[in-house]
Amino acid sequence: MPAQNSYLRWVSEIATLTQPSELVWCDGSDAEWNALASMMVEQGSLIRLNEAKRPNSFLARSHPSDVARVEDRTYICSERAEDAGPTNNWANPSEMRRTLDEKFSGSMRGRVMYVVPFAMGPVDSPQARFGIEITDSPFVVLNMHLMNRVTRDVLSRIDDGADWVPAVHSVGSPLIDSSGATLADTSWPCNDEKYIVHFPETREIWSFGSGYGGNALLGKKCMSLRIGSVLGRDEGWLAEHMLLMKLTSPAGKNYHVAAAFPSACGKTNLAMLRPTLPGWKVATIGDDIAWISKGPNGRLRAINPEAGFFGVAPGTSLKTNAAAIETMRANTIFTNVALTEDGDVWWEGLTNVPPANLTDWRGEAWNAASATPAAHPNSRFTVSLAQCPTIDPDWNSPQGVELDAILFGGRRATNVPLVVESRDWNHGVFMGATISSEQTAAAEGEVGALRRDPFAMLPFCGYNMGDYWQHWLAIGASTAPELLPRVFQVNWFRKGQDGKFLWPGFGENTRVLEWIVARLEGEVASVDSAIGGLPMISEFNVAGLGLSPEVMGQLFDVDLDRWLDEAELTEEYFARFGDHLPAEMSAQLDGLRMRLGRGERAA
Repeated sequence: MPAQNSYLRWVSEIATLTQPSELVWCDGSDAEWNALASMMVEQGSLIRLNEAKRPNSFLARSHPSDVARVEDRTYICSERAEDAGPTNNWANPSEMRRTLDEKFSGSMRGRVMYVVPFAMGPVDSPQARFGIEITDSPFVVLNMHLMNRVTRDVLSRIDDGADWVPAVHSVGSPLIDSSGATLADTSWPCNDEKYIVHFPETREIWSFGSGYGGNALLGKKCMSLRIGSVLGRDEGWLAEHMLLMKLTSPAGKNYHVAAAFPSACGKTNLAMLRPTLPGWKVATIGDDIAWISKGPNGRLRAINPEAGFFGVAPGTSLKTNAAAIETMRANTIFTNVALTEDGDVWWEGLTNVPPANLTDWRGEAWNAASATPAAHPNSRFTVSLAQCPTIDPDWNSPQGVELDAILFGGRRATNVPLVVESRDWNHGVFMGATISSEQTAAAEGEVGALRRDPFAMLPFCGYNMGDYWQHWLAIGASTAPELLPRVFQVNWFRKGQDGKFLWPGFGENTRVLEWIVARLEGEVASVDSAIGGLPMISEFNVAGLGLSPEVMGQLFDVDLDRWLDEAELTEEYFARFGDHLPAEMSAQLDGLRMRLGRGERAA
């Protein structure tokens, strides 16, 4: 991490390397945002949407080659390859620096270099961390305004001695070539070659070639998770790919829950849940990232370090997530969705019937008979958390919230019950380490095979995943058991023999949360099984759902043979981590096998 007051020298060095035509220090003001948005509309890089339908909102269309995170071009350049571990792409840091010097040399010629000081977390929070992103993309600056706390106050904190993370981004598309000739610009400049690089020891982020989301908004996955996880390891806290929510019972008592889910497992829907049970309320604190540390009383406290949502649009509707639809009513940037005839937006799943005469994400005419989707499957919306109708009043609290429970989940058609409670903290870490989803398409690999995503952190952990599990174990070992959150595994996606989902999901997931709260309060007992504590089916609230005893049995069935098969796969997976696998993870696997062998079935 650069020393105090060194950001001026650093900015000068990057300017010398990249050779921009102009340098602008950003302040995070509304005036700055409006000026940049208007400039991009005039340049043709943004489309202003219908002010009556979607005030102060815009549509961007990316280059077709730049539509998602590029995990195969994302690197952890630790000094030792083993510190990156088997789940990360490692590159020699010295060699990578030479490559980056070459790529960034002159990369901003003819463009403006924006210097964006930002805070992850409320500026006054003891859990906040600071960064400065340099970028030649005004689109990135607009999104950073929504996703982070962009403010000159960060520079004052750095002047006073606060550590900070330097983050350099370029789309890699200069407007003046090395001979001085002017080049034509495009509405979405990018480069065919891309690098998203992290140097854990020096806490640096370098991103080249992409203008998209997590590749370019360097406070997103790069700082909040990849560098954040390293900071957490070294400083004794946790940077996690988790939603944060407040659950309020009919009795008026509040419970704070963090939850880790891989993609396509309903994470945002849970963060903005609209309960179906009378008297229950859910308030949103965050849908993606949680930074967790010990509070003064020893309990784990969490903040959402972000200030906005960067959500996937397709599948989001009034049925699946009404709060998200209301959140993006105004002041929203949409990327790669379809444009309606009257200047609004549309994507698959928003309505059952698409509007007539759409323009698709590539800018081409589209109708229901078209062979390609109107919106890109990874199309996005960026919008401030403050607009969310379910936002918790304390979402911006510097102190964060005390955690009562942590949930892990994946998309499992078989094996994993609707909800199961861990035996203790270490068993909960084992649950998190073995999160997986069953592949549903041949393009993903063998259909039905398990896609591992431990702690939903597979693409985001900035160091060896085995060491990461050990860090979680160490957090538990240094905390009194009664102060730790309780850990549960959930699975909304179990299917019956007919291939249909057994559980209705969405707002009915409140019933699972109701049982979890009852366990926290000691109001219900659990049934011991080989894999953890299960609900007593007779005490689980399914009133009004019309679920048969057979369906309920399937939702909570623990098939010993299937679980023994899964244990074999887990052993193979753990073997990848060699000496970095914590002994406790092997002990947990041995314990699972022993209980399976004893034939402990759910009652």
